[in-house]
Amino acid sequence: MSGTVSGVTDEEPRDAEGDERETAPVPRPSPLARAVRLYLDHLQVERGLATNSLAAYRRDLTRYLAFCAERGITEASEVRESDIADFLVALRQGDVDHRPLAASSAGRAVVAVRGFHRFAAREGITTTDPGKDVRPPTLAQKLPKAITVAEVEAILDAAGPEGTPRALRDRALLEVLYATGARISEAVGLDVDDLDRDSASVLLRGKGGKERVVPVGRLAVAAVEAYLVRGRPALVGGGAGRPALFVNHRGGRLTRQSAWTILAAAVERSGVTADVSPHTMRHSFATHLLDGGADVRVVQELLGHASVTTTQIYTLVTVDRLREVYAVAHPRARG
Repeated sequence: MSGTVSGVTDEEPRDAEGDERETAPVPRPSPLARAVRLYLDHLQVERGLATNSLAAYRRDLTRYLAFCAERGITEASEVRESDIADFLVALRQGDVDHRPLAASSAGRAVVAVRGFHRFAAREGITTTDPGKDVRPPTLAQKLPKAITVAEVEAILDAAGPEGTPRALRDRALLEVLYATGARISEAVGLDVDDLDRDSASVLLRGKGGKERVVPVGRLAVAAVEAYLVRGRPALVGGGAGRPALFVNHRGGRLTRQSAWTILAAAVERSGVTADVSPHTMRHSFATHLLDGGADVRVVQELLGHASVTTTQIYTLVTVDRLREVYAVAHPRARG
């Protein structure tokens, strides 16, 4: 393998004539470094790791070797779980030669170290795997972005020129997105028959073909009815028999990209400065329900989440909102 982990080969350096130089002997790599080299060979030859990935593994393991050398560790069998945990701490803290690593970068390095020790145990280089219980750092949860109710209303009101077929369609689409928390693919995938106006509900088809029935608010139902009566017939023209609820100017089913464009245009006209995507409407739907007192398991069902754990991230958003209100409103919260 070209380029060893330790930067040392097993051959003595020679000059251009092929004669051995009169230099001090080059130290041979430690047994730990040789084991790491075997692991990298395994990743390259047997696992077929991509060049960039292999380079990242080499960098991370080279730093790990330097860390172990500072501790006097030269054999893989000498490494303890605490050494790997301390290496993770060192990555996060940084030193004079290295800046502190973000959780994602430190996690990647720990994955490389754990992979090496798992390989060493499997190949009989060691009898134990000290890395199996060391977990990469937990990445900070990225909270969903939600906009305010007033911003949602401004966007809905800016759906397009009043009364035109496209404006009626755009208003109905945006109302449905916010009223149901539907994914953009679910909304554009709706057929006319999926909307039950008598029960004010809609049948959504989510990931994996899973179906769920979601209530639709009065204003959204009114917007869809106005579109079905005065907007959709003009858009479908001769294709009146087509099942799609939301159609383009040729009567075909509206695409996800077109729905994005419709929302972006409404956001621009509304004057809302937040970064708003179709998923923002879904986030706002969930956040506003929880703010209004809805149970998280009800919101889970409405969103079509398989696990309530996925939905619980929205409760963090509402807790942050509660803190803001508390800080402003409580007489003892202000210093």
